[in-house]
Amino acid sequence: MSLSWLATPEMSQLAPWQQALVTAVKGVFIMMFIFGITGYIVLFERRVIARLQHRVGPNRARLWIGKFKVPFINLHPIADVLKLLTKEDSMPPFVNKVLFVMAPMIITVTGLLGLGLIPYGNPDLSHWFSLSDSNIGVLIFLALSSMAVYSIVLAGWSSNSKYALIGGLRATAQMISYEISMSMSLLAVVVMAGTMNLNDIVKAQGPLCFLALQPLGFLVFLISAVAESRRTPFDLPEAENEIVAGFHTEYSSMKFALFFLGEYIGVLMLSAIISILYLGGWHGPGPEWLGPLWLILKVVALLFFFIWIRATYPRFRYDHLMELGWKFLIPLSILNLIITLLIVLLAPQVGNVGGH
Repeated sequence: MSLSWLATPEMSQLAPWQQALVTAVKGVFIMMFIFGITGYIVLFERRVIARLQHRVGPNRARLWIGKFKVPFINLHPIADVLKLLTKEDSMPPFVNKVLFVMAPMIITVTGLLGLGLIPYGNPDLSHWFSLSDSNIGVLIFLALSSMAVYSIVLAGWSSNSKYALIGGLRATAQMISYEISMSMSLLAVVVMAGTMNLNDIVKAQGPLCFLALQPLGFLVFLISAVAESRRTPFDLPEAENEIVAGFHTEYSSMKFALFFLGEYIGVLMLSAIISILYLGGWHGPGPEWLGPLWLILKVVALLFFFIWIRATYPRFRYDHLMELGWKFLIPLSILNLIITLLIVLLAPQVGNVGGH
């Protein structure tokens, strides 16, 4: 049987069973790649923070062949996985067992589904560059990011622990608050591009990326994304000096590892979404088949930014955290949306920049 249909640029030219098979293959590949790369993102973070804070960092688990040290190969991620796999998987007797087990799965699954929305290159060149081409991709992203809060809330409530419950409640208030400003900023991009399709949003940025047209929206979205990922300085749901470890206090072994995995998948997804919405996605100098490389470089730069913030700023006080969201970011995001609407109404040629 000929496999020439695998290189067909248009999915619509394939039979239904071929479309399903191609989608499944792409989904499995993305999932395996994400699982493999997440450990090395953790290693990258530990090494960068060590450099920024003038520490040594992880430098022991290297690959040796006899007395020769193989360069650029570090086994710390593998050691971390083995450590988590071999730890005792404890189940406290006072927990709600079903929700206790489901909670870490939700955050991982929603993160993986979100990464399935990302266009990794120009789909006009090949359907392999995009897993999904939904006309409501932005709406699906917002729905998936909203569902992540259920993971944290259920983990805190089902643990039947006061420390976990406080962490879950903090996460609920924090994520709902910052989702409003993030959604408003994203809506301004949708108005400017005239579509909710992530592929078309990238195409609309051909001559000029939305960072230049939406600097205020980009700033608000970036701060909201850091808060949504619950990372320093917004890591109040797991403030170890106040509530032990917050929502995952009672978790161990692989259930804890799923929270850890979900957090880094979320950071990766947010970095990719910011690249798509504001930095032109796969657009860059040179031929269009280099698009995935340009997207990867932009995502790595944003990952470095997330790590840099973590290594630099101290944790917010909780009332300051809420004030920043409600008193500053939400009004600024609304102002940005109003300005964008006025610009599109008064100068229609600015909207839908790329003409798609």
